[in-house]
Amino acid sequence: MKLIPTSTRGKVRAATFLTAGLAVLGGFAIQGQVRAAQYQYLLNKTYEYAFAELSTSVSQLDTALQKGIYATSPQLFSSLCTEAFRSALAAQTALGSLPYGNVELEETATFLAKTGDYTMSLSRASSQGLSEEQRSTLAALAQRSSALCQTLQSLESDLFSGTMRLEDLAQVQERLSQATQTGDQTTAGSSFQEIEQECSELPTLIYDGPFSDHLADRTPRMLEGQPQVSREDARSAAAGWLGQEPQLFTPVSDGAGVLPSWGFSAQVDGGELYVEVTKQGGQLLEILHSRPVGPAQLTREQAVERAQAFLKKLGYSDMAETYFIDQGNILTINFAGKEGDVLCYPDLVKVSVALDNGGIVGLESRNYLMSHQSRTFSAPAVSAEEARSQVTQGLEVLSQQLALIPTQGENEVLCHEFKCRNEKGQHYILYVNAQTGEQERILLLLEDENGTLVL
Repeated sequence: MKLIPTSTRGKVRAATFLTAGLAVLGGFAIQGQVRAAQYQYLLNKTYEYAFAELSTSVSQLDTALQKGIYATSPQLFSSLCTEAFRSALAAQTALGSLPYGNVELEETATFLAKTGDYTMSLSRASSQGLSEEQRSTLAALAQRSSALCQTLQSLESDLFSGTMRLEDLAQVQERLSQATQTGDQTTAGSSFQEIEQECSELPTLIYDGPFSDHLADRTPRMLEGQPQVSREDARSAAAGWLGQEPQLFTPVSDGAGVLPSWGFSAQVDGGELYVEVTKQGGQLLEILHSRPVGPAQLTREQAVERAQAFLKKLGYSDMAETYFIDQGNILTINFAGKEGDVLCYPDLVKVSVALDNGGIVGLESRNYLMSHQSRTFSAPAVSAEEARSQVTQGLEVLSQQLALIPTQGENEVLCHEFKCRNEKGQHYILYVNAQTGEQERILLLLEDENGTLVL
C-alpha cells in the first residue's frame, strides 16, 4: 500500500474543509435569497392591498359626494357627508401605506384631507341647509373625485393584468423623477404623477375648519397697527424682560411667515437661553431655556405666582390659570385671558417655571398674539339655568362660567362652561352654545399628580 505523505494529506484535508465551507456558505446564500424573495413577495402584496383599498375608498368617496349634491333631507345629507369623511380618511390611510405616500403624493393627500374635513363641516351645519356657494363647491369636489376615481380604477386594472407594476421603495424616487417607461410595462411612479396633476387644483374652500383657505391670510390680531421694531430694539427688550444684559444675546434667526420675529441666543445659568421677539410690535413670542433644573424648592402655588408676575411684566394684566403639568421639576401653566366675567380660551399663553429657583424657562404666546382683540359680548340668548339642561344625567356640576372657545376654523363661540364629575370621579367640561342652547363641545380631563391632560 502506497502511503500518502503527511503534507499531501493536510492539503487534501484543507481542500475538503474548504469545499465543505463553500457549500455551507452557498447554502446560506441560497437560503438568504429565498427569504429575501419571500419578504419582497409579502411587501408587494401589502402594496397591492393598499392600492386596492385606496381605489375602493376613493370610489366610495366619489359616490357619497355625487349623492350629496342632490340631497335635500338634512338627515340624509348629514349621513352622506359622514360617509364621505370616513371614505376620505380610509383613502388617506391606504395612501400612506404605499411606497409613494411620503415621496410625491402631497397633492393627492391634501385633496383627500381637505375634502374629508370640508364634508364633515357641512355635516355639522346640515340643519341650516346648503347655500348655493357650498353646493357649487361640493360639486367641484365631486368632479375632482370622479377623475381621481377613474384614474385609480384604470391603474388597478393595469396592475392586475400585469401591464403595470408597483415599484419597491428603493426605486420609486428615481422612477417618479424620471417618469419613464420600461419596455411594455408602465411604472406606477409615472402614472401617479398624472394623479398629482389632477389633484393639484382644488376649488377654494371657505368654511369653519382647519383647511379653510381664509386661514392662509390670517394676521396676528394683537399686533394690528403696531410699528415694526429693529433687531437691536428687540434684543434690548428681550434682555430687559429677562433681567439680562443685551450684549449677552447673539442674533441667531430672522424668521418670516405669519409671525415674523427676531431670534436671540445667550448662555445663562449653565444653559442656552433662546428668545424670539416679534418684528411687529416687539412682543415676546417664545422663551426656551435649556439649563439643568435641580430639586424642587418652590410649591406649585408659588410657581403660579411667579408666572403671573412675569405676565404682568409683559403687559398681560388679566390672565387666569387654567391647567398645568409638572415635568422634571418644571411647571408649565396654561393661562387664558379674561374680559369681564368671560374666560377667553383663544387668548392662551403658556409659561414654564423652574421649581428650583422660580426662574422662567419657557413661554409661548403665539395663540394670544394671533387671537387677542377688543371684543364686545352680546347678552347670552340662553341663560345658565337653561343651558344646564344640556348637562347629561349622571354628571354633577361643580362650577359654571361664561367662556369663549375657538372653533377649528379660528372663529369664536360664546358658551356656558360646566365643569362636571361623574360617579367614578372623572372630570368633564361641557360647553353649551350661549346663543343656540346646543352642546358645542365636550372635553375629558385626565388628571394625576403631575397635572391635567385635556382631551
